[in-house]
Amino acid sequence: MFGHEDKLLNLFAKMAERFPVIPLVDGGHALTQPVYVDDVARTINRIVDDPEMFEGRRVDCFGPQDYSYAELAKFVYDITEQEPTLSDVPAEVVKYGANVLQYEGNPMLTPDMVDLWTEDYLPEMTAEKYAAQKQLGKVFTMKDLGVEATPIEKMAFKYLYRFRKGGHFILAEGYH
Repeated sequence: MFGHEDKLLNLFAKMAERFPVIPLVDGGHALTQPVYVDDVARTINRIVDDPEMFEGRRVDCFGPQDYSYAELAKFVYDITEQEPTLSDVPAEVVKYGANVLQYEGNPMLTPDMVDLWTEDYLPEMTAEKYAAQKQLGKVFTMKDLGVEATPIEKMAFKYLYRFRKGGHFILAEGYH
C-alpha cells in the first residue's frame, strides 16, 4: 500500500537519507501491485454502506500495475533525486540488519518486511478471470465497487518531493 506516510516508497527515501548503500532483497526481483491507501479507504466505505452484500465475502484490493521492488526503488530515487547505491543482497543477510533495526522506536526494517520482499504479492486472478466469476462465491475487486485504482505515478511526487535537497522549489527559478 502506498500513500503519504507509507512504509513502501517512503522507506526507500528514508533509507537513502541514512545509508549510502540500499539493499535490494534478493535483487529486488519480487513483484508487488501497490494500491493507494485512499482507494482502499473508499472500498471500505462502500462495504460499510452495504454490509449485508459483503458479509462473508472477500474483496481484493490491488493497484493497476505490478512492479518489482528494484523498479520501485529506482522510481523513488528518480523523484527524490537521491543517489544511493542499490545492492543485490541475499534475504538471509538483510535479515541480520533487520534483526537489529527492528528494535528502533519506529523500525525502518524488520525481519517480517524482509520476508514480504522475497515473495510476489499479486492478485490471484487476471482481470478477465475476476470479471468472469459467477455471482455465488465471487471474489470482489475495487472495480466491482466502483473504485478505480490510482496509478502510483499520479500520487508519489506529492509526498516524495520532500526528500529532495531543497524540496520541489530547487527546480524553479526565483526561489533560491
